[in-house]
Formats: sequence, C-alpha cells, structure tokens
Amino acid sequence: MSDTQGRGSTSPLPGGDTFPPPTALAEAANVGADAYERAAADRLGFWADAARRLEWAQQWDEVLDWSNPPFAKWFVGGKLNVAVNCVDRHVAAGHGEQVAYHWVGEPGDTRTITYAQLQDAVCQAANALTSLGVQAGDRVAVYLPMIPEAVVTMLACARIGAVHMVVFGGFSSDALASRITDADAKVVVTADGGYRRGAPSALKPAVDEALTKLGDAVRSVLVVRRTGGDVEWTEGRDVWWHELVDAQPTTHAAQAFDAEHPLYIMYTSGTTAKPKGILHTSGGYLTQVAWSHHAVFDLKPDTDVYWTAADVGWVTGHSYIVYGPLANRATSVMYEGTPETPHRGRWWEIVQEYGVTVLYTAPTTIRTFMKWGDDVPAGFDLSSLRLLGSVGEPINPEAWLWYHANIGGGRCPVVDTWWQTETGGHMITPLPGVTATKPGSAQVPLPGISARVVDEAGEPIEPGATGYLVLTEPWPSMLRTIWGDDDRYVDTYWSRYGKTVYFAGDGAKLDEDGDIWLLGRVDDVMNVSGHRISTTEVESALVSHPTVAEAAVVGATDATTGQGIVAFVILRGNAVDSGDELVAELRQHVRKEIGPIASPRQIMVVAELPKTRSGKIMRRLLRDVAENRELGDVTTLTDSSVMDLIGAKLPGTPSE
Repeated sequence: MSDTQGRGSTSPLPGGDTFPPPTALAEAANVGADAYERAAADRLGFWADAARRLEWAQQWDEVLDWSNPPFAKWFVGGKLNVAVNCVDRHVAAGHGEQVAYHWVGEPGDTRTITYAQLQDAVCQAANALTSLGVQAGDRVAVYLPMIPEAVVTMLACARIGAVHMVVFGGFSSDALASRITDADAKVVVTADGGYRRGAPSALKPAVDEALTKLGDAVRSVLVVRRTGGDVEWTEGRDVWWHELVDAQPTTHAAQAFDAEHPLYIMYTSGTTAKPKGILHTSGGYLTQVAWSHHAVFDLKPDTDVYWTAADVGWVTGHSYIVYGPLANRATSVMYEGTPETPHRGRWWEIVQEYGVTVLYTAPTTIRTFMKWGDDVPAGFDLSSLRLLGSVGEPINPEAWLWYHANIGGGRCPVVDTWWQTETGGHMITPLPGVTATKPGSAQVPLPGISARVVDEAGEPIEPGATGYLVLTEPWPSMLRTIWGDDDRYVDTYWSRYGKTVYFAGDGAKLDEDGDIWLLGRVDDVMNVSGHRISTTEVESALVSHPTVAEAAVVGATDATTGQGIVAFVILRGNAVDSGDELVAELRQHVRKEIGPIASPRQIMVVAELPKTRSGKIMRRLLRDVAENRELGDVTTLTDSSVMDLIGAKLPGTPSE
C-alpha cells in the first residue's frame, strides 16, 4: 500500500492516519477478527485452546485458580517441559533440519543452528549443569553476550527445572552481585567477553569482582570462550564451557514439571534503589508468549525469517527471541552487535542477506536510524520484509511513519506492542490481519486480555480523556510475585484499585474509536498548573521538529506551577545547535503543537540519553538530575557515565 491510500484521520495525536491491513496478509492471517468474539464469549476456554498448541505431559485439571488474588495459578495440575516444547517436539515431528537461528557475530563470524543441533546442544548443557550439582528449583545466573550459548543455557535450565536469572551483559559487578545474592544463585554462566562497537568487551572480570563480595556463595562459574582474551582463573570454581559441555552426551531424559514451576527471574528497575526480581512460571507463560508470537507476528514457520533485534538479557529477548519463536518453530536471526558496527547499514545488510520477513525493535533504535538519514536503508534490498513491530515504549507517530515508509516500503503493517516485564507477553497491540493501524497507538487489548483506562477512582474514562491503564482479569503469562517479597508484589501492583485489579503504572488516553494511546509511566505524566501533560506528547512534539532526532521530557518540581517541563534533546546529524536561538524555536514549536501550557521550562541539547539495554529512556534519572537529587538505581543503564555528562551541563537555574 502506498503512503496515501486508505487513510483516515481519527487519531488524537500528531500523525492522524490509519492503515488497513494488506489484503493478502489479511486473507492468510493466523488470527482473524473472530478471535475477539471467541475470547469474549469464553475467556478461559480461549486460553485453554491456546495452551493446547503446546505439548503437555499431563493435562490440567483447572484452567485458572484465582481463589487467592493477586496470586494466580494457571493450568492447575498440568505438567510440561518448556525446553521439549521449544525444541524436541519439532525434531520429533521431522523438522530437525530446519534452521532455528541464523546467528551473526559483530566481527562478521556466523553460525547456522538447526533444531536438531540445538537439541544436541541443550542436552549437553543440561547434562553439564547437572554435573555441577544444579537441580530443579536451583537458580542459575547467566551473564553472557548475544551468543547462541545464552539461548542454550536458558533452555538447558528449563529442561532440568532450574530457574535462570539472566543479567544484561556489561552490567557492573555491583549489579551482578546484588542479583546473584537476591536470587541465591550457586552457578554463574558467563564468557570471557563479547564484541561491542568493534572491539572485545570483557565479561569475566566483572564476575570475578562480583564474587569477591559474595564469599563462597557461588560454587561454579562456567565460562564460554568467545573473544579469546586473557582471563583470571580460580581453580575448582571456574570451568571452560568447551571442556565441560562439549564432552557431554547429546541425549538427556527430560522430565515434565508443574505448570506453575518457576521458569525464570528477571530483574527490573524499581523506584527504590533495590531492583525487583519478577518471577515467571512455566505453563501459562509459554502458552501466552507462543500464542501472541503466532498471532501478533503472523508467524509462518515454513517461510518466515524472524528477527527480534534485542538482547536476550531483557524480557523481549526471553519472550520473543527464545520462548515464543522456538515454541512456534520459527527460524530466527540473532545478532551480537550494535546497529552501527562496522557501518550504519549493518542491520539492513542482515535483512537483505537472510531475507528477514518480520522485524521487531524499539522506538529508540528507529529514531536513531531516522537521525542517520533515509539514504542508509535505501541502499539495501528490504523487499523481503512483510511485517514490522515496535516494543519498549510508546512510539511517536513521526517514528512510526518513518519506519513504515523507509523500512517497510509503505507495505508492511506496524504492530506497536504494549506489554511489560511483569506481563510476560503482549497485552495491547494491533493484530496485523485485522486492525487498521494508527501511528502511535497500541490500539486494543489482544483477545483474552481485559484492559481498561480508568480515572483516579477506578471508573472507566470517556473517550478523549486521560487516565490510568489497568488490567482487570488475570492473564496466563502474568508475573506470579516479586522473588522473595510477596508483600512488595501486592503493594506495587495490586494495592491502588484492589487485589483483583493490576495497576500497570502507565498513563493512557482513549480516542473516539476506543483505541488506547499509551502515555508512558504515570510518574512521566506531569502536572503543570493543574493540567496533566504526558511526557510522550511533549516528546512527540519535539521530535516532529526537523532538527530533533530524539527527546526525553521530565517534570521537575516548580514552586509556581507544581511541575515545570524539562526537555533533553538529541539533534539530527545535520542539525546545528544555535544555542538560545534553537531553544526558543523548539519552545515555540511545542506551543504551536500542543499549547502554551506544554512549553518546556528548560530545553537542553545533549549528545546521549540515559537508556537501559532494552532501549528505554530512564526518565526517573533525568528527573533526579533536574531536581539535584542523588541518583537512584543506575544498574540497568547501558552507560552510567551519560548521567555525569548531563548533570555537568544542567544549569542551576531555569532558563527564561
């Protein structure tokens, strides 16, 4: 479809166009409009059907036990093995020679791994972990770069019933130590290093430093040789992957585990300095990530080449690099490096070489590509792409339209997915064969998901109003608790509107069609002179200016207005920073786009923004700087030195 065909203009934010599904995709879509009707008529029956897409060793007795909210149990009495569902059953069905992963290393080395080869590797790793004394229920810390061994380790843990706890590669030793301690992990799987921005980046030293703080709490460190760099070695504790794992037999008798058996812990930033260990279990989680991957990406396992351009170290990697795609027998691309190494067309080179059909990435990355210019992707053949996805934060309409036009050639639906580490899987998103998509809107809950936008009192809001996003019914892939802290789990997510209503922590707006527009975290909704203004709306206005590539906005305490709007902007590559003149121009632009009330009190041009490895801008830290507070938890940042640079540039008094 061309950029101008079939558009409406019902969107309440900039970029008010709608794009109907391509006819051919809609006709062959995995999931049609009838799914909404089936789920509305029998929600639990709908999820039971989704669970039957998996292989169960023992059928469940009850789909959902919600007798003790907010502690849910799904598929009660059912038993399955997650790794068998992701690998073995496909090999048994005759698909062993199908490629599971096309892995691309940053230096240009590649590995092609079939399902049969993946099965062998997972069995070897399962035997190796068992030989190190790992048993069902034990926690294993995983601190690896984006290499196949990361996936193998996760699946090996799942196979033997161990609970994996993946920590982003490159996190500090302090961050690693705190997570190992909280999870009480006895084994760490790491590598000598990985490749990042064209050079080896060591990992083992951070593990060594972390473990000096923990005494003898960790008994074994399993080390993958990736870069060949020198490493310190502790005899009796450290063991090479290639010496232990590669010597193991390629067979392993997998046992089935209860549907509620813990699968993994994922740490996410909290408002306090202590990160939260989000616990996900097995049956319900795999059911929802497999079904949503099948539905939202319209995955055709015999023909698609699927690429989630993210890191396995955060939840998108867990759900949509590992568990969802493998459960659906996908052929995936997995890339170790950064988008600009060795050149800014690296991603598009990979799409062209492997014939990628489905691409899933974050708005922050899309905006980076925008900054680099249209000519970079234009130099590659991207005609294999048929579907695009967005994840991590609300995507501003400008970035959506650029992605659709320059990467999707104007023909690919863009599925803007809202979900969280806590939800485990997609919750609000278009269905590509059903939904007329709106740039910037996640639109409607998936079939089987009950979401509302409510006011302070918990009452549903009218179209056009702004409120809070809540989930009013339990869902299969929901978090079960915060590891070791049930009280914090209840207080954080289930106290605002009662123990049966999940408070997502996000603000949202309903348009006249009933579609949902996510406005970012509630603590990113500013109150300026009694007006509730979303950081997302101000950021979208700033990014719509031709000089701005990316923006982050926070509300800082203001004696006059309650909160003042402070904006941090990154300029496009060809833009010139004219100082006060540019600031005045941007402020006027926001006044024109939204209104005088949204005019930023301060605008600062910066080189980088504080981001997590998942691509999320940490606005909480920007707010700390803007209010001259001590920084909170910075362990999830890619580069904590960014905050020093921003703090040094922040003036002590507001600009006029």
